[in-house]
Amino acid sequence: MSEIKTLGWTISEWQTAYLKQEIQLDILQELVSALDPNDVAWISLASADLVEQQIQSLKQLTQDCDNLQKQFPLYGVPFAVKDNIDVAGFVTTAACKALNRVATQDAETVRLLKQAGAIVLGKTNLDQFATGLVGTRSPFGAVPNSFKPEYVSGGSSSGSASVVARGLVPFSLGTDTAGSGRVPAAFNNIVGLKPTKGRFSNRGLLPAVKSIDCISIFALTVTDAELVAAQVEAYDALDSYSRQHPKNVPARFSSKLKFAIPNQLNFFGDEQAEKAFQHTIQLLESLNAEITPIDFSAFEQLAAQLYQGSWVAERTAAAADLLKTNAADFDPTVLEIIQQGEKYSAVDAYNAEYLKQDLTRKIQASLAEFDALIVPTSPTIYTIEQMQQHPIEYNAHFGTYTNFTNLADLSALALPAGFRADNLPFGITLIAPAWHDAALVHFGKAWQNYLALKLGALDKPLSTNTPSLMSPHHIRVAVVGAHLTGMPLNFQLTTRGAVHVETTKTSQDYALYALNGTVPPKPGLARQQDGQSIIVELWDVPTARFGEFVAEIPTPLGMGNVELEDGRWVKGFICEPYGLGDAENISHFGGWRAYIQHRNNKVTNTAN
Repeated sequence: MSEIKTLGWTISEWQTAYLKQEIQLDILQELVSALDPNDVAWISLASADLVEQQIQSLKQLTQDCDNLQKQFPLYGVPFAVKDNIDVAGFVTTAACKALNRVATQDAETVRLLKQAGAIVLGKTNLDQFATGLVGTRSPFGAVPNSFKPEYVSGGSSSGSASVVARGLVPFSLGTDTAGSGRVPAAFNNIVGLKPTKGRFSNRGLLPAVKSIDCISIFALTVTDAELVAAQVEAYDALDSYSRQHPKNVPARFSSKLKFAIPNQLNFFGDEQAEKAFQHTIQLLESLNAEITPIDFSAFEQLAAQLYQGSWVAERTAAAADLLKTNAADFDPTVLEIIQQGEKYSAVDAYNAEYLKQDLTRKIQASLAEFDALIVPTSPTIYTIEQMQQHPIEYNAHFGTYTNFTNLADLSALALPAGFRADNLPFGITLIAPAWHDAALVHFGKAWQNYLALKLGALDKPLSTNTPSLMSPHHIRVAVVGAHLTGMPLNFQLTTRGAVHVETTKTSQDYALYALNGTVPPKPGLARQQDGQSIIVELWDVPTARFGEFVAEIPTPLGMGNVELEDGRWVKGFICEPYGLGDAENISHFGGWRAYIQHRNNKVTNTAN
C-alpha cells in the first residue's frame, strides 16, 4: 500500500481541504488505488470506474451550487460500508461466498450519504451474516485488532471498525443487532453510534434479526458520528420498521449527571478490564456525576434471550433459503448458531415475545430516573487463537453488556475510555431510552474532549475546534425573566424536558421593563432603537412540548423572535406594546436577575 496523504483525516479536515482547494475530487481515485486489496478488513474495493461514476454524479448535483459545504455537508468525503448493506455496483456478500448478486441500487442510508456528497470506497468484512461479536467468522479472513493483531477486532462489523481506526476513511457504516456496532468500537479505540431502532432506514440491509437490526456508525470522533447521523436520520415509508422521531425528549443530560451502573459486574477474570472500568467511574465522579448501582438481573435475563432463546429463529428465517441450498458455504460456528432456530415452535416465539415485553418494562422503569446506564462495552477481550478454541462461549462474554439493548428499545453510544495496562484500548457504552440519541452525543463530545485521547490507532490528537449541530427535534428559546434557572417559572421548562444550553445576551437593540401587576413578577422584552444588550438564557425545548409551553404564556407576553449579540435569531419572550405603558424601564440593570436582587435588597433595607 502506497502512502496515503489523507490518512487519519476527520470529516472536518476533509471539508477544510476542499474548501481551501487543497484537494479536488480526483484525490479519491488516488486514495482507493493506494488501499491494499489484500487488507482483510476489505471484502471489495471500488473500481476506478465505480469511483468515477460517483464523482460524476456528485459533480452533476453540485454544478449550480453556491455553497457546497452547506448544501453537501459530506462533499467528497470517503466512507466504507459493511458488506451486508447494499451499495450499487458492489456484490453484497454478508461474508458468504455463495452470495454473488451485484446490487443495482443503494440501501437508503447509502443513498442519503451520497446525496450529502459522500463517496463509497469499499465494502468491509464481517462475521458472516452479522452473527458474532468477534470478527473471526468470515471466509474472507479474521480481521485483526488495530493495536495488537493477535487479538480480535470485535464483530460483527470488524472491517468497518478497522478501516476507521487506521484512518483509511473518516467514517463507516456497520450494523448492530447484539452489539456489533459497539464491541468493535471498544476494541479499536473509536466511536460507535448505535441509534434508536428505526431512526435510520434498514431498507437495503440483508437482515440478521430483522425486528431489532440497526445500521450503525463508526467514526474517529463523536462530532463526526453526529454529522453522519444527521444525514441519514429520516423516516422511510418503505421500511416497515422505520419510525418517526417523537420530538419529546431532552437534547442533553440533566445539569447534575445521574448515571446507573450494574450492581454486580462480571469481567470473567480480566483484572485489567476491571481496573480500567473502575478508573472510568472515578473519572466520572470527578466530573460530579452521581453513580448509582442498580439491579441488573432483568438486563442479564433479556440479554440471554438473544442467542439462548427463540429469538435466534429470526436469524434462521433470514438465511432460510441459503440453509437449504448452500449450507456448506456457512462458517461452521455461524451454521451451528443459525440452525438452532429450527428447534423452536411458534409457541416458543410468542412466549419469548411476552418475556421480552415484561423485561423491557422493568428495564425502562429502572432507567427512568437516570441520564444513562454506563457499562463496559465488553467485559474482556481474547486473542484470535483463544476465540477459535471457545467460539461460542467467549463470544457470549462480549455480549454481556450489549445483547439486551435493541431488545429493550434503547439507544447507545460506545466511547473510548482509555487504555488497559497491556496497552489495549478500553471502551464504555452509555445506554439511554429510545430517542435520547442527541443527549448521548452531547455528553459523548464532552467526554471525548475531557479525555483527549489519540484518535483510533493513529498517533493523532483530538481537535476540539468543531462546531455543534442544531438539533432538528428541539426549538431554541431565549428566556429573560421568571423562566430563568432558579426562578419561579423555570419548572415549566424542566418538566417538559427542556435543557439549558447557554447564557448569552441579546443584540443592542432591546429594552427590559418590569411589568406591573404580574404574579410572579415578570419582565417584558421589547426591541427598540437606542437599546442595549440584555442577559438571556437559551433553552432547547422538545418540539412536541413547545406548543403547551407557549400556551401557558400570559398576556401581554408572547413568543416571537429575538436577535442575539452574535447575530443569531432564536425564539424568545417578547411583550406587546400595550403592556409597557405603565412599566418601569430596568434596562440599566442589564438583566432580570440583577433587578430582582436590587428589589430584594431594597425590601430588606426597608424592613431593617
